[in-house]
Amino acid sequence: MKITDVAIQLAPHGQDRLRGFCCITIDGCFVVRDIKVIHGPNGLFVAMPSRKMMASCPQCRGKNHLHARFCNQCGAQLPAMVPAGERVKMHCDVAHPINAECRHMVEKEILNAYNAEFQRSQQPGYVARQLGDGGDTVASDLMPQT
Repeated sequence: MKITDVAIQLAPHGQDRLRGFCCITIDGCFVVRDIKVIHGPNGLFVAMPSRKMMASCPQCRGKNHLHARFCNQCGAQLPAMVPAGERVKMHCDVAHPINAECRHMVEKEILNAYNAEFQRSQQPGYVARQLGDGGDTVASDLMPQT
């Protein structure tokens, strides 16, 4: 497996811990989006894309977050999905490395690209890259041509 492209979008200044978002392309044919670069107590680290865990309403089967007290679809009161006082995993990974070796390789590539993008951002005339759903573009690509 080879990471063939890493696209970084720096977070706006003033963000507490979030430093940027990232998309990686693997072997030129598989993309993983919404990877986060976060500044933690031990420095920068990479957080894989995740989603909130959901539970179904017993009445209408609509999906609701685990902490929801009422159904978003029918308004019915929901049973407590999270026992009081217990710490429950609220998010699950959408994509993630299977072993430590792969995680280290992915994290190294992403952090190297992040550091390079951060250095570029310090230069005059820097144009931030915008990551979108339809493909990665540079902000200047979005400007109308005259």
